[in-house]
Amino acid sequence: MQHDLLIENGTLVDGTGAAPYTADIAVRDGKIAAISRTPGELASTARETVDAQGAWVTPGFIDIHTHYDGQATWDDCFSPSIHHGVTTVVMGNCGVGFAPVRPGHEDDLVKLMEGVEDIPGAALHEGIRWNWESFTQYMDALAATPRSLDYLVQVPHDPLRMYVMGERAVAQQAATPEDIAAMRALLREALEAGAAGFSTGRSDNHRTSDGLETPASEASAAELTGIASAFEGLQHGVVQCVSDFDLLRGPENFDREFALIEQVARACGRPLSMTWMQRDPGGEQYIAIRDRVEAGVAQGLPLYLQTAARGIGVINGLDASFHPFMGFPGYKEIAHLPLAERAAAMREPARKARILSEKSARLAGDGTAIPPLVDELLARIDMISGRMFPLGPSPDYEPSVMQSFLVRAKQAGIKPLEALYDHLAGGDGDHLIYFPIFNYNGGSLDVLGEMLQHPRALAGLSDSGAHVGTVCDASFTTFMLTHWVRDRKQGRLPLETVVQMLTQRNARYLGLEDRGTLEVGMRADINVIDPQALGVGTPKLVADLPAGGKRFLQKATGYRGTWVAGKAVQRDGAITEARPGRLVRLGQ
Repeated sequence: MQHDLLIENGTLVDGTGAAPYTADIAVRDGKIAAISRTPGELASTARETVDAQGAWVTPGFIDIHTHYDGQATWDDCFSPSIHHGVTTVVMGNCGVGFAPVRPGHEDDLVKLMEGVEDIPGAALHEGIRWNWESFTQYMDALAATPRSLDYLVQVPHDPLRMYVMGERAVAQQAATPEDIAAMRALLREALEAGAAGFSTGRSDNHRTSDGLETPASEASAAELTGIASAFEGLQHGVVQCVSDFDLLRGPENFDREFALIEQVARACGRPLSMTWMQRDPGGEQYIAIRDRVEAGVAQGLPLYLQTAARGIGVINGLDASFHPFMGFPGYKEIAHLPLAERAAAMREPARKARILSEKSARLAGDGTAIPPLVDELLARIDMISGRMFPLGPSPDYEPSVMQSFLVRAKQAGIKPLEALYDHLAGGDGDHLIYFPIFNYNGGSLDVLGEMLQHPRALAGLSDSGAHVGTVCDASFTTFMLTHWVRDRKQGRLPLETVVQMLTQRNARYLGLEDRGTLEVGMRADINVIDPQALGVGTPKLVADLPAGGKRFLQKATGYRGTWVAGKAVQRDGAITEARPGRLVRLGQ
């Protein structure tokens, strides 16, 4: 029987954790039809043949933590995830999203997403069509458009609460039993329509663009467990949560918060994942979280730890959302200039001397974390500059302190702020600075390496589609393969382990049984990757969002092709016209 696609001579890393092996793989009708370790056995049976000699052949990657909720209404390609081997994305994380929504209250959800996830409000206002009210209508609206990649949607807590409680939700009032019953019913309706789960955010760092706490950030145990009971009797769906846990405020705060998470896990009876990172300050909290998760798993709780691929931080640049000089009067005078002219103006000796002699005005809060971050940076610049590094053409995401601006300043006999200034003012003004805030307490990723090897760790936290002016962590998947498999000097991870994390482990957590491995009968979501050419490029600011909004875009090299359901959606970095992607409705 003729096949649609034959990938020959590749090194199959099949997603199961088994050692790689050389084989040919045949695809028919969107599924894997045959796998042969005998060279030539499947030859001359395909409409198209791809020679994968020297390449890794992997399942398509599954990104469980994205924020494409708004972008999905205007972008049918899920860029930049499509450039990093991702074939399935999950939206609706951290409790924020755009459904359900009361007509006339769309701006409330835009302010929420703009503040929490650093997505320009103007882009959201212009790009989102708002042809829905309920969450099921939102799903139907998304499903009407063919896409490059498959996607799943979770029901976010904040819009759910705002829809039911109105102004009382924003005012952080306690939900009544009637409110909880209404939220539970709406979640149940969405789950029965195929929603992937429920998400909630409990972080003090998350604020609306008006500077307000997110509506559900202080939700009670009664509210959370009442909503979570919507999963009762269902065999699908997950819960995702982010919490500060606040161990620094005392062990009683940590114990109280973790006990609440355990209550939610018991109430829903479904897999629950939480954000896991090494905070600063509070570098030991990740150990306390790990220990409580292990204890909970021993008691039968389905707890998981969403773990990043590298340090979690921000990119500084003159056109980024964040850089140290944005509040200086001398800089504000030229901030309107085109980038190259602005950099040239900064290099004028008199202006440089003036700016470096000034004090930054305290930045007005717009609700995002950026103004407080700038103020904190400037207040502690001599210390923090030891964790700020130049981000060059071949980005180094595990730089030595010897590459920091603190050391560069000492070597040049200048202050750290001047070293930062000279870097940003260089060239055409497109020089960038990498500032890892979390997962980098010891000046390396050693702790993160331990975290990634934990059996309950899930490869997540890319925030793809979010924080567009400060990061581009959609490249996490590629970075896992380059840094942790190929390039790190010590503590590298086995190729088969990393691929399993990016594929089968995330698929099974979500309850997806039709993808995540290269096995006969499985969905033909496939990557062909040149391991020598594989790399992540320098993030570039591009103005491709609606209303001219800017975002960092970081593409990859080395992906010879990515197939979704047997259709090529990108080849050698170029997106094709194929749109085989669909909304995956669980439990259908």
